Amino acid sequence: MARPDKAAAVAELKESFTSAGAAVLTEYRGLSVSELKELRRSLGEDATYAVTKNTLTQIAAKEAGIEGLDEQLTGPTAIAFIRGDIATVAKGMREFAKANPLLVIKGGVMDGRVLDADSVKKLADLEPREVLLAKLAGAMKGSLQQAVYLFAAPLSQAARAMGALQAKAGEDPSIIGGAGSAPAADQKPDTAEAEASAPAATDEAAATDAAPAAEAPEDAADAASNE
Repeated sequence: MARPDKAAAVAELKESFTSAGAAVLTEYRGLSVSELKELRRSLGEDATYAVTKNTLTQIAAKEAGIEGLDEQLTGPTAIAFIRGDIATVAKGMREFAKANPLLVIKGGVMDGRVLDADSVKKLADLEPREVLLAKLAGAMKGSLQQAVYLFAAPLSQAARAMGALQAKAGEDPSIIGGAGSAPAADQKPDTAEAEASAPAATDEAAATDAAPAAEAPEDAADAASNE
């Protein structure tokens, strides 16, 4: 392979390691062309499966920041780069390997970490992505409902307490310092006292005004006698 071709192959493998959710390394020695086609078809659109050169894969993996993959890069190697549901692809490969023992799962990579063969096979035991998302959504919904209850409970208790206080204040206004009392009824005695004192003041003023008028005839008599 020419140097430019090698560089392009390494770049393509590096991009595959970086963008894939996981990668499964396999040995395909002994599988026929038709069996490899069947394997690719079984993976569907969730993964791509391609034969790779070990030396180029080592370089690409290191450039992608993946260390410790060299031990799995021995013998003929084909890699399944998974971009869909990891559990579904791992399960499909495991089932294919059971029916076709010539397909050997060497190991894999997920989130930049190298997995051994047993760890890759355990990925097949995970629940499908849709099921996990449904469970996550259910857990989040339950948490939100719990949070709403925790926030709403004190408010409802406070509302009930305020309602009880308001009802009690209507019966006995003194419990909240006279709030809710009827001021008109309390002010009636003061108004009556003011009205009772008002006539007395009026009589005094009338008496004062009448006094000069009573003295007027005496002055008139004195004036007549002086004449």
